[in-house]
Amino acid sequence: MKTEIKKQKEIRRHKKIRARVKGTASIPRLYVFRSLNYIYAQLIDDDKGKTLVSASEKDIKGKTKSDKAKDLSGKIEKAFKVGEFIAKKATEDKIKKVVFDRGGHKYHGRVKALAEGARQSGLEF
Repeated sequence: MKTEIKKQKEIRRHKKIRARVKGTASIPRLYVFRSLNYIYAQLIDDDKGKTLVSASEKDIKGKTKSDKAKDLSGKIEKAFKVGEFIAKKATEDKIKKVVFDRGGHKYHGRVKALAEGARQSGLEF
């Protein structure tokens, strides 16, 4: 029952965010999707409905079997690397500014680490 309430709150937060945040070709929306095991990021042009750039933990090289452990600090480090990776791909496509869409998730933990990684690698929010 508690998980249903949490999910409803997350959906409500996501709707509020999407009502305010809109991406264009010049300033796309950086959307973050977080599952239990992985974190994904996309740069989306909402005018055309196209994904410009995407990245996930699966794209990052150097994963070993020990990385699959449920270590929270490991997941945060991977999220930071995903942020750096998507920022690198975005600068290759000459994208410097984005609007951040955290997808209804609270801004802490893996979502915050991804945003900080993207900022340190050159993306402006």
